[in-house]
Amino acid sequence: MQIKSAEFIKGAARPEGYPPGELPEIAFAGRSNVGKSSLINVLVNRRGLVRTSSTPGRTQMLNFFEVNRHFMLVDLPGFGFAKVPVSVKKAWARMARTYLEERSNLRAVILLFDIRRVPREEELQLLDWLEELNIPTIPVITKVDKVTRNRRLGQIRPILEATGLPQEAFSFFSAVTREGREDILQRIEVALSDEAEETGTDTVDAE
Repeated sequence: MQIKSAEFIKGAARPEGYPPGELPEIAFAGRSNVGKSSLINVLVNRRGLVRTSSTPGRTQMLNFFEVNRHFMLVDLPGFGFAKVPVSVKKAWARMARTYLEERSNLRAVILLFDIRRVPREEELQLLDWLEELNIPTIPVITKVDKVTRNRRLGQIRPILEATGLPQEAFSFFSAVTREGREDILQRIEVALSDEAEETGTDTVDAE
């Protein structure tokens, strides 16, 4: 897939604030500090499109980005590490759940896992939600540059065991080396192409 343009459209906390659902959407979800912003920036080749921060929990709304004027990327609020009140964490969970349940133009969710951490309750609950709602999931293991290739299998084994997913279901990504970028873009293109086949519309531009 060739990325020709990418721009921030708006942030929203409630359905009435979402942009019109005219374009198919791919959402990004995961724990705070798992690397969602960095992944989106690398995918669209725009270093500063999504603001990154060393402070977990900065994304407190759903942020919508239009790509190639053909589809949207949606950055969901992170969860887990953020030092915020329980009430705020619950509000973020409601925000994500409402979006997942009600957004009819959502085509897939890219669910991120840090290679250095065993998935916790929030991640597994989100995985269950996606299965329950029959939303295609693209699982991605991030920050793979943090471990050597020889140690990679040992690091991902607990993730496979916790999620119950096979290794081939995952893409492996590094914002530093850009490993995995083309693989993830290809999987996004497949999700969008599946939608085009169902609706009879044109697919996105690809190389």
